[in-house]
Amino acid sequence: MHTCVRTWLLLLVLHTLAAAARERKNVLFIVADDLRTSLGCYGDPVVKSPNIDQLASKSQVFLNAYAQQAVCAPSRTSMLTSRRPDTTRLYDFKSYWRVHSGNYTTMPQYFKSMGYFTMSVGKVFHPGIASNHTDDYPYSWSIPAYHPASFRFEKEKMCKGDDGKLHANLLCAVNVSEQPGGTLPDMESADEAVRLLKSRAEYDGDTDAPFFLAVGFHKPHIPFRIPQEYLSLYPIDQMTLAPDPDVPELLPPVAYNPWTDVRKRDDVQKLNISFPYGPIPKDFQLRIRQHYYAAVSYMDAQVGRLLSALDELGLADSTMVVFTSDHGWSLGEHGEWAKYSNFDVATRVPLIFYVPGVTPLSDWFGLSTFPFIDVLTQSELSFKNGKVIKNMVELVDVFPTVSYMAGIRAPEPCPDVSLQEELCTEGGNLAYTFRHKERREDEEAISFSQYPRPADTPQMDSDLPDLKDIKVMGYSLRCWDYRYTLWLGFDPKTFQVNVSDVHAGELYMLAGDPGQDKNVYSGSDHSVMMRKMASLPHV
Repeated sequence: MHTCVRTWLLLLVLHTLAAAARERKNVLFIVADDLRTSLGCYGDPVVKSPNIDQLASKSQVFLNAYAQQAVCAPSRTSMLTSRRPDTTRLYDFKSYWRVHSGNYTTMPQYFKSMGYFTMSVGKVFHPGIASNHTDDYPYSWSIPAYHPASFRFEKEKMCKGDDGKLHANLLCAVNVSEQPGGTLPDMESADEAVRLLKSRAEYDGDTDAPFFLAVGFHKPHIPFRIPQEYLSLYPIDQMTLAPDPDVPELLPPVAYNPWTDVRKRDDVQKLNISFPYGPIPKDFQLRIRQHYYAAVSYMDAQVGRLLSALDELGLADSTMVVFTSDHGWSLGEHGEWAKYSNFDVATRVPLIFYVPGVTPLSDWFGLSTFPFIDVLTQSELSFKNGKVIKNMVELVDVFPTVSYMAGIRAPEPCPDVSLQEELCTEGGNLAYTFRHKERREDEEAISFSQYPRPADTPQMDSDLPDLKDIKVMGYSLRCWDYRYTLWLGFDPKTFQVNVSDVHAGELYMLAGDPGQDKNVYSGSDHSVMMRKMASLPHV
């Protein structure tokens, strides 16, 4: 009798899951800012990120996902349109793709056209010119995008220094009660996102439209203006330097990122660090790493608040959750800080998909899916990832994959010349990875990233050159065996790259050099890499 009951319950659950997989799902799309793969679910032994790790335990985790350009506006525009930077023609922050390049359909715009109610909270598109000063409203969103009021203080002098005065510091752990409004931007964004979830859960219109809610958290982007209590998770005497804190001997000068945005902060300026190679004093390096990790834990707590609200509102069974970042951030590796490069630490990002009825679910029969975990008191909790995919994927793959897994048709692949195509994808639909077990390393799986430079040597604008000043474009190919980068002549007026004008090259063989510190470009046969590089659009 008991066996029959268990069999019946199992069949009922399987039927429910199969039905759920066929229905159109809501989408909660969460994007962090400057978050590298410093998460427990990505094997980082230092960080404490229990809420994101819990999400990963019920999700599919892509271990090798890469951004197409390691800076905010170009990466976000590329991800949300599923077009590479050479198609959007956005390499800086100073143009709007619909005017500058083509009227490309965005992921939220596509969902909106399919009857979804689309909402944006926090930093989803890069604000300003790059999204037409409207976060691409009304194209992408059903209602105007929300930005936390307290964000305007991020660039103000809000950090109390040793002299008792306020400064615009890099390191800025604060007493939240003393901040304007008694809050911080990501706290406000989490509050608003929860409010919007409640409004959709209570919605009782004639036809309940599914929702697409995008939430962009600002941390761990600098300045590290975070609640001071999160520093206690990372005692300074337990912090370590990057394993490779020196600039590699054979690194081409054009490849180096001189981290000018970090240099501009008041507390860093006091250190009188030489340009362009530094280095930052070791004690300050440890404090930067401490504050970055603390910022990750603070952001994790906001993600936890959001996921627990989704759960408590009864939406976890009908809502797909996607968590990612726009790019990574160097924490002293190669003598670099910030993003602005083609190294893994700058281009590799977390990419996590929770799809109800599809991805693993260990908690059946009424148990909470995403109970909130207070990292300050429960930091030792650990989880095992639900399912992992190790082969290379890219952020341009997100749009078609989210569409398909939500239950709507994925955009078709772009033709070779796609500047006039409004809706297509230059990425791939990763839906097949949810249905099949990954059996081996795919030697043909590659990701492409790129970064512009104004000159062959580090300049004050090397990290973020204006379009008109770009002279060299570094195209980088990442596969299982190596990272291969060519720095090629680039004409910003015609957007053309000269493949015969090679300014420098990098080749890192990952089996013996996982940190990408030993450039063996000059002594290698490049024929295989060049054939793969030829598949990059416009090169």
